[in-house]
Amino acid sequence: MENILGFFLLHREAIFLVILSIFLGIEVISHVPAILHTPLMSGANAIHGVVIIGAIIVMGHAETTWAMILGFLAVVLGTLNVVGGFVVTDRMLEMFKKKK
Repeated sequence: MENILGFFLLHREAIFLVILSIFLGIEVISHVPAILHTPLMSGANAIHGVVIIGAIIVMGHAETTWAMILGFLAVVLGTLNVVGGFVVTDRMLEMFKKKK
C-alpha cells in the first residue's frame, strides 16, 4: 500500500493531467454533432491502427514478462477498439443509404 501511495505522490502531476484529459475528452466528445461522428470514428480507427503497430513493436522488444503482458493487452484492446469502431461506422453509414 505504501508503494502505491508513493507512486501517486511521486507522479501526482502526471496523474492530474490524465484525469484532466479524461474530463476534457468527455466534454469534447459529448458536443460532437451526429453528422461528424462517422468521420471522427474513422480517424480514431486510423490512430488505433498505429497504436496496434506500436504495441506489436513493443512486444517484439520486450525484455520482461510484464512488458510482454502489457504489449499483448495493448494489442488486444486496440484491436477490439478498431473492430468496434468499424462496426459502428458501418452501422452509421447504413443509416444514410436509400431504402429500396
